[in-house]
Amino acid sequence: MDHKVAVYRKEHFNAAHRLSNPAWDDATNARVFGKCALPNYHGHNYELDVKVTGVPHPETGYVMDLKELSDVIIREVVERFDHKNLNLDTVEFRTLNPTAENIVVVIYNLLRPHIAPENELQVRLYETPRNFAEYPVA
Repeated sequence: MDHKVAVYRKEHFNAAHRLSNPAWDDATNARVFGKCALPNYHGHNYELDVKVTGVPHPETGYVMDLKELSDVIIREVVERFDHKNLNLDTVEFRTLNPTAENIVVVIYNLLRPHIAPENELQVRLYETPRNFAEYPVA
């Protein structure tokens, strides 16, 4: 079997954040980031789609065991970010603005070492049902 197949795992986490650039004053942050710059933070129910693409293993038929993928996502992402204030409670976003774009790249980098190098990884993060970011871009 030499055809590629994509498998997906969906997980979710809840987290608070504030979008701001510390080099800017409050008025500039409010103009650029709107309500997302309010000083007391706000939260999202993040939905995460993780896609792994590869050739199914000849003995198992799996691209990747989806239970193993779920365990990796829970350990590396959900346990790290769920019910946290991303700005205050995480190392990853102490100096990185936690936009959906930055969060999805951080999640990709957390997961990539746990996915077989011959398999492709893509992460899609829904901040709201209508707003999402994806990395890498196909």
